[in-house]
Amino acid sequence: MSESLDVQMIAAHEAGDRMALIRLYTQAADAANDENAACFYLTHAYVFALEAGSNEAERLKARLVAAGRERYLD
Repeated sequence: MSESLDVQMIAAHEAGDRMALIRLYTQAADAANDENAACFYLTHAYVFALEAGSNEAERLKARLVAAGRERYLD
């Protein structure tokens, strides 16, 4: 993760800006060097999306399902 992204994440945490946190953690996942790191960031983005009631939650969950880290319940 780049230093700039890290600084932006800290600022978003301090501000309680969930929409920024969703975007930033998703960016971190996209830039991650391995699947474990990517899923770590995706999980955080997903939780923030759920907390915010964001439409992004379903898309993030789908990515976690595709990576075998989450499942859809029938």
